[in-house]
Amino acid sequence: MKVNPIEMQKNLGGVEYPASKDEIVRQAKEHGAGKEVMDALESLPDREYDSPAAINKEVGRDR
Repeated sequence: MKVNPIEMQKNLGGVEYPASKDEIVRQAKEHGAGKEVMDALESLPDREYDSPAAINKEVGRDR
């Protein structure tokens, strides 16, 4: 799944790390993330993420 990492991080402004998948998805939705970004975040494994880089790394993995 190809998602623009800069666009995704704009939608995650205000997330306090470490953050759960649910917190990350909720924050992105509140910031008006598009379908592509929401689909990518909703497909994340259900765990805590300690930084924006950890989210980018996970989203960038081939599934």
